[in-house]
Amino acid sequence: MILPITLTIAGAAAIVNFWLAVRIIVVRTKAKVLVGDGGNALLATRMRAQLNFVEYTPFVLILLGLIEFAVGTKTWLWAAGILYILGRVLHPFGLDKATLNPLRGVGIITTFIVLLGLAGYAITIPYTTKNGTITTVTSDSMAAPTAQ
Repeated sequence: MILPITLTIAGAAAIVNFWLAVRIIVVRTKAKVLVGDGGNALLATRMRAQLNFVEYTPFVLILLGLIEFAVGTKTWLWAAGILYILGRVLHPFGLDKATLNPLRGVGIITTFIVLLGLAGYAITIPYTTKNGTITTVTSDSMAAPTAQ
């Protein structure tokens, strides 16, 4: 089964991560810092932006994939994935400023809303069906039917 939403958002996330790495390389090269941040504030914030991206993105991708596998390709999942990527692109621009920046706040809030929304929905999937009937997942329900 192909998961088009998860594949697309994972590809976009890889591109964003690459872009974040290039932003670090540019500052690292200009500052002539081989390891760490060398006390360079801009380098430290760019490194932190990439780390922040790497901290949240695996959870979002896992949740997107499992939800898409469980319920199928849905428009709202596309929206959640795209919203997450947009928020993650805004966040590092907000971190580049030494003062508070609304882009950082929008990036953080977007990330939290998408992550918590996906997590909440994922938690409900094993216990409800499409018609709202409560179901449970047990090892007995996974066993092969017996002949009578």
